[in-house]
Amino acid sequence: MYRIGIDLGGTNIAVGIVDDEYRILGAAQAPTPVRDGAGAVMGQIARCAAEACAAAGIALSDCAGAGIGAPGTCDTARGVVRNAHNLGWDGVNVTQPLHAALGCPVFLGNDADCAALGEVVAGAAKGCDSALLITLGTGIGGGYVSGGTIQSGDGGLGGEFGHVCIAMDGEACTCGERGCWEAYASATALIRQAKAAAAAHPESALARAETLSGRSIYAAAAAGDAVAMAVTERYAQYIGVGLVGFLNALYPQVLLLGGGVAGAGDALLDPVRRYVAQHAFVRNIAPLPPIRAAALGGDAGIIGAAALV
Repeated sequence: MYRIGIDLGGTNIAVGIVDDEYRILGAAQAPTPVRDGAGAVMGQIARCAAEACAAAGIALSDCAGAGIGAPGTCDTARGVVRNAHNLGWDGVNVTQPLHAALGCPVFLGNDADCAALGEVVAGAAKGCDSALLITLGTGIGGGYVSGGTIQSGDGGLGGEFGHVCIAMDGEACTCGERGCWEAYASATALIRQAKAAAAAHPESALARAETLSGRSIYAAAAAGDAVAMAVTERYAQYIGVGLVGFLNALYPQVLLLGGGVAGAGDALLDPVRRYVAQHAFVRNIAPLPPIRAAALGGDAGIIGAAALV
């Protein structure tokens, strides 16, 4: 059985044809025409689907269905995307127009949820009954899978892990609240923390860097810069605070970290693991789930979306 997996982002659309073993047989990518409206985005998705089918050597009619992972709050039952700020959408139905364009059933999921499902069926959590994926980017995305099914609350309105408050009256978040986890543990937060440290310590390599990014910050830490090392250690603790809370609440079989910052590998993961091992509620009575880097990269969203079918 062939399925279409669609990863819809505010910048790009990626579409893949996925087989029963969750291999991507053909793929296509194109810019997201956000300024031209939802109809133009649907048309671009349909064109990418046709190109992906051609690359896989199959016809569109050979596909049993399509899944789409979209940003924002997804009403999965109605096929409606809400609060997708990077698309400028609130209340846009995606399943009906795509059903008409593709000629097959279409299923909607949140993009982070789809990435988590992809890692469970084909990636770093393959073989696990439950997994929590946290993606560290501009904000924080998250997806929890249990029993092979995305768990995102009634109507798909839950799963906003980045907006769990870890500090009442804390840092301002882009959502309008204060103290959200993503205000401390996103890649954006890491860069903000590094800039503040650089301003306070002009002798640091961070102050001399042309631009600060997750990669340059971790490179400075690896080179022995004391300020960068302190920044990354504190950042790992911020990540750990959130993970401990979710571990205490959910106790998944595995915890996964994805996004660009996770490319730092064990330089990020090891201090996070230490923090979780010191603070998890079950640390003295049960084994702690492993904390791993996500494995599929950009393919996770495509594969997970296809797994919705």
